[in-house]
Amino acid sequence: MAKYLLLKHYRGAPAPVNDVPMEQWTPEELSAHVQYMQDFAARLEGTGEFVDGQALSPEGTFVRYDGEGRPPVTDGPFAETKDLIAGWIVIDVETYERALELAGELSAAPGAGGKPIHEWLEVRPFLTVLPTITE
Repeated sequence: MAKYLLLKHYRGAPAPVNDVPMEQWTPEELSAHVQYMQDFAARLEGTGEFVDGQALSPEGTFVRYDGEGRPPVTDGPFAETKDLIAGWIVIDVETYERALELAGELSAAPGAGGKPIHEWLEVRPFLTVLPTITE
């Protein structure tokens, strides 16, 4: 089994087919989307493939150490995950192909008008072996 992170993006990925921003959805459309996500997770829990998943708040701060006795540096002139990542699901599956299959299925979550979003999801394998460093 291998773990994969499925990332849902606010932006930064190619535009989905049903490209209506979530803040413009009706309460019923939002409920249907959340229910789809919950049903997806429950089904994967049943097969033993679900590890964890969370939707993320748009608030967030980057923090960096700036030296002894100095306050930490926050935020910066770069894209931040709070602007990019909407949420994530961790799966534990037998093959990379299965990870792609599940990401494709998740991409079909309903959006505006109850139609599938067909959003792009990022599939990232967990690092299992540290890279070899040669000098």
